Amino acid sequence: MKVALIDDGGPMGVETAAGVRAHGHEAVVVSAAAGVDVLTGEGLSRVLEGCSVVIDLSGPPSIADGTLTEAFGLVIDDETVTQRLCLSTANLLAAEADAGLGHHVALSVVGVERLKDRGYFRALHAQETMIRQSRTPYSIIRSTQLFESADDIADSAAEHGITWLAPAQIRPVSCAEAAVLVAHTAVFNPLLGVREIAGPDRLPLDTFVRAALTAAGEHRRVLTDDRSLYFGAGLRRGDLLPRADAYIARTHYHDWLDGRG
Repeated sequence: MKVALIDDGGPMGVETAAGVRAHGHEAVVVSAAAGVDVLTGEGLSRVLEGCSVVIDLSGPPSIADGTLTEAFGLVIDDETVTQRLCLSTANLLAAEADAGLGHHVALSVVGVERLKDRGYFRALHAQETMIRQSRTPYSIIRSTQLFESADDIADSAAEHGITWLAPAQIRPVSCAEAAVLVAHTAVFNPLLGVREIAGPDRLPLDTFVRAALTAAGEHRRVLTDDRSLYFGAGLRRGDLLPRADAYIARTHYHDWLDGRG
């Protein structure tokens, strides 16, 4: 079976492709480098030829989705982001329908249903809705914060050299384990629903970020404020926590940090 991965060449794409191949299937990474533009649809029909499954990893937010400013951190125009994500998703779903693909797997973020009208999560909720309403059988995997995302989160919330974060609780997960679940889901029957994955440790968002910065030898001040935004969204304490039926991965955050050093 041939599986197409929509990705920008990041670690999640690399790990997911490896997971697909470990199941004995072919993984093809679809990116701008391959001559594909999901915003216009250019090249999609060509790269999806012969594929049975598409894995779209473009959903989760990054600092590339807004403008970094010294005074306000990452500034996100949620209307623009929503339009862009919906356009690329519409093009992808249309190309899948034309090619007769039988499974669309999308990576999303835990908390979408609680934050659906705020910041970047508005775009993710719109994307999930489009996928559910499409003709292609689907699976949506929502992940908590990846261990590897701590630096991006720190940069997105930096104001005049200080990182300000909402006092929210999270259960971060390793990229490798999230990728294993995505790959496993892709090569079996569509869920026609949502599955969540989280790590074994529950900790404050600021503790997560501070630990990563300290491990990297960067002693930036990390403080909490109820008014701080997370990729354009105001957070309550439990907004980023998984559902009770989430799959719980095994790798502990501090073990991962120790191994990285």
